[in-house]
Amino acid sequence: MEFGSDNNAGAAPAILDAVVACSAGPALSYGDDPLTHRVRDRIRTLFDAPGAEVFLVATGTAANALAIASFCPPWGAIYAHEGAHVEQDECGAPEFYTAGAKIRLVSGADGKMTPEELAARIRATGQGDVHSVQRGMLTLTNVTEAGSVYAPAEVAALAKVAKGFDLPVHLDGSRFANALVATGATPAEMTWKAGVDVLSFGGTKNGCLGVEAVVMFDPAPAWEFELRRKRGGHLFSKHRFLAAQMDAYLEGGLWLDLARQANDMATRLEQGLRSLPDVAHAHPRGANIQFVTMPRRAHARAMAAGAHYYLMPHGTPIEGDGDERLLCRLVTSWATTADEVDRFLACVRG
Repeated sequence: MEFGSDNNAGAAPAILDAVVACSAGPALSYGDDPLTHRVRDRIRTLFDAPGAEVFLVATGTAANALAIASFCPPWGAIYAHEGAHVEQDECGAPEFYTAGAKIRLVSGADGKMTPEELAARIRATGQGDVHSVQRGMLTLTNVTEAGSVYAPAEVAALAKVAKGFDLPVHLDGSRFANALVATGATPAEMTWKAGVDVLSFGGTKNGCLGVEAVVMFDPAPAWEFELRRKRGGHLFSKHRFLAAQMDAYLEGGLWLDLARQANDMATRLEQGLRSLPDVAHAHPRGANIQFVTMPRRAHARAMAAGAHYYLMPHGTPIEGDGDERLLCRLVTSWATTADEVDRFLACVRG
């Protein structure tokens, strides 16, 4: 019973088959192979963005940090929600790759900032003062780290604020497919039509071995990105193995099917948990992540039966007062089954 992270799930069979198949024979290196060219064109078509530039990297951290660094100068402020992945879980990579840009935190309930909160934070940043960090760019996360989801209209409202200050907009879409399935939006509606300039289009959390696409709807910094990717050690020589994953991921809508399974299992889990008297959700669930409080004894039963997930904050002991309510994060993936969910619910129920 795995609910720790969608990172913990294996790779989808079609992805593995594609990697094996692309290994037959030689292919040009460093992204000049036919498969990489095909993936670029497929992503442009998928997003209805023929002028977009598309680059593949192996990790979400690389995608986010390199994308942000290509749009934000070292003296810029990166506006991010206080719980955003780029703030909490990237080990300073955005600051490192930008050579010094500062993350400016924006508050907001359930992992989401509001236009008013964003505007106030931007205005509070000095502009034109040589002693101050200057306004740089906005980065949003969808699905958020609290498990909520921005609808396209919400992305557009925040992007409108950023554009009012002439700031570019980045979207961290490590769970982009889950957000689309949850909202019913098209890729274009959630991105460039809403004002997003660059997207980190995730695959790793949704059934791939390790591939993310940086999609630049504003292609102006594309050459800079290529240089940064190479200089940062993220240009694969055998690039076709990244492209093969992304190609299979997109084939026949597999990427959305995998996300739909994860979201459906999250719905099943949420419905079961909400039927229990001692269980409460800390945030609205938008896609495949939910934060739940329940008595320590319920956690102990589930973990003793083999359930794996994280108590929050990390390091919270399972030993202690059985009545104390502890917060946990539960994440479903493309590989989560109804049987896993039902067994977990049975353990919590006792």
